[in-house]
Amino acid sequence: MALRRVLFMVLVGIFVLTGVVYADILMTPDDVEKIMGKPDWVILDCRPKKKYEEGHIPGAITLGDSCRVKLRDGTQRVLPPAKLEKILGEAGISNEKHVVVYSDADIVHATVGYWILEYLGHEGKVHLLDGGIVEWNALGKPLSKEETKLPPATFKAKVNERIKATTEEILKIAKGEVKDVQLIDARTEKEYTGYDVRALRGGHIPNTTINVSHELNFDKQTGKILPLKILKERFFGRLDPNKRTIALCQTGSRSTLTYIVLKLLGFKDVANYDDSWVVYGNSVYPPFPIEDEQWMNIEALNKDLPKLEKEVKALQDEIKSLKEALEKAGIIKKEEKKEQH
Repeated sequence: MALRRVLFMVLVGIFVLTGVVYADILMTPDDVEKIMGKPDWVILDCRPKKKYEEGHIPGAITLGDSCRVKLRDGTQRVLPPAKLEKILGEAGISNEKHVVVYSDADIVHATVGYWILEYLGHEGKVHLLDGGIVEWNALGKPLSKEETKLPPATFKAKVNERIKATTEEILKIAKGEVKDVQLIDARTEKEYTGYDVRALRGGHIPNTTINVSHELNFDKQTGKILPLKILKERFFGRLDPNKRTIALCQTGSRSTLTYIVLKLLGFKDVANYDDSWVVYGNSVYPPFPIEDEQWMNIEALNKDLPKLEKEVKALQDEIKSLKEALEKAGIIKKEEKKEQH
């Protein structure tokens, strides 16, 4: 018993000296400064490459594009584990390393990276810089424009399917076949009620527990997550943290922020619906059940086509005129017409 107490005090002392509790989800700029340069830590800038090049946290790496783009396919579904292993390994991220993800006030770039790393089994070793580069700058921390390249590493996924809800599971909830699951729609109220249609059909999934837009979870100016006490009082206090709870949105991106908030609030069985409305709302054969259903107004879109065609034609003419001016000035070579045979 005495030995256990001594070991506990030693661990507490380590945490106090380093200023970082490695199991924590959120980190501050001061926390990040303490781990900069440590071989078992990687700082991952999840913003688009252009923003990384304009200035980033010293020592931070980039995947070559935002995490939201690089780690997902063209429909914003998460890439297969084998492809993700390759991307992370080539970036120098191994299973042994802690990863701090950050973005700017557009926090979703970072929360997507966070959720995908946890989906690959990196839970306990992935952290989010609260406030990202905005908070870093606000505290006067240094920036770098020098790109950091880490030696290639090996990352082996230990996929946690439990935190990735499937359309099959969502359909069972919608049809009332599964009743003890809480469903949180992280889209805007207009999307939820069918006034903002972003698929063939608008509305929401039957038996959704609550609609809490992801924007209500953080400060849009700073990118910092709101105090948990406020979030609990306003939205999530009515939910049971012991029940399975699934977040969804349009593409499973915004809902990754809700996923993190729920974890911070102590929810024990949290998942993100990766397919989300881009799959569910586009279902036709068979049509999935929807409440407040509204179909996309194809007639209105057709009315806009002539206007769009004119705008495209005007843009093409501008490009043609610019090209001719550049050729005349000798800046670019005039294209030679190929003879037809």
